[in-house]
Amino acid sequence: MELASYKKKGRLNNKHLLTLRDYSVGEIYEILSCALRLKFLQKKGKKHEYLKGKTLAMIFEKSSTRTRVSFEQGIRQLGGSPMFLSSADIQLGRNETVHDTVQVLNRYDIDGIMMRTFEQSKLDELARYGNMPVINGLSDDFHPCQVLADLMTVYEAYGRFGGVKLSYFGDGGNVANSLMIGGAKVGLDVCVCGPAEYAPKPEIVAEARKFGKVTVTDDLDEAARDCDVLYSDVFFSMGQKPDQKKEKALMPYQVNAGLMAKTNPDSVFMHCLPAHRGEEVTTEVIDGPRSIVFEEAENRLHVQKAVMYLLMK
Repeated sequence: MELASYKKKGRLNNKHLLTLRDYSVGEIYEILSCALRLKFLQKKGKKHEYLKGKTLAMIFEKSSTRTRVSFEQGIRQLGGSPMFLSSADIQLGRNETVHDTVQVLNRYDIDGIMMRTFEQSKLDELARYGNMPVINGLSDDFHPCQVLADLMTVYEAYGRFGGVKLSYFGDGGNVANSLMIGGAKVGLDVCVCGPAEYAPKPEIVAEARKFGKVTVTDDLDEAARDCDVLYSDVFFSMGQKPDQKKEKALMPYQVNAGLMAKTNPDSVFMHCLPAHRGEEVTTEVIDGPRSIVFEEAENRLHVQKAVMYLLMK
């Protein structure tokens, strides 16, 4: 089933968005269909205040430009209110347990929580003890909102998922994990290419392969062959210290003009941003005509509005 033939239901079976592991193809399509509709309304200047009076608590243990601005602007466009809480503002996980924090938020009539954190276990605890939906804005293991935006961007570029090959080059971290799971579920041919010592966790690869075609390789030619979407991410995620050994191992997997030339002629380049030009990608690629990184960044706004609407309405 492709997205174009999916019939919207207007609801999700899941109460939270913790990872795309828990989401069926239908639920992913529900979010993408809703996001495309909300994007249309936004572009036409039509109000869509479907969450009027609702409050989203945004908990940041890791800073971010796109995550904060897109969620904050998104909840406002839906008629609701954002509540920004940095790690300096609250006691979560330091002087107060996750259980106690979320119990207090329950009593203050918070309608949803978005958290950007290190440990996936904190999100799981929030979901376990809270009465409201919990949305994963990023953890060390998964980045579901980013990959939903990526899927929307791929669909806008090609009009389909089947027969599209997406190759990720670099460190096999949270974005690669979510791309494998989400991409395989909707029918993308997903390839993760990088040095073996920085490959994704074998258990996550095995799980993703249950849903579709997933390849993990250190062979650049294999990854580039018949590739439609080249995807890259920073060598060092937030909180990681630069390491010369890791940088040296990853530099051969830089997305540059030579690598682009090995892919399909109409291939595009994607990056979750922020980007380090000259490291994981060259300036001529990310600022070139085949780069769709800013369309991808914009789609964070639309898919997250869809997630909030479907979970919080």
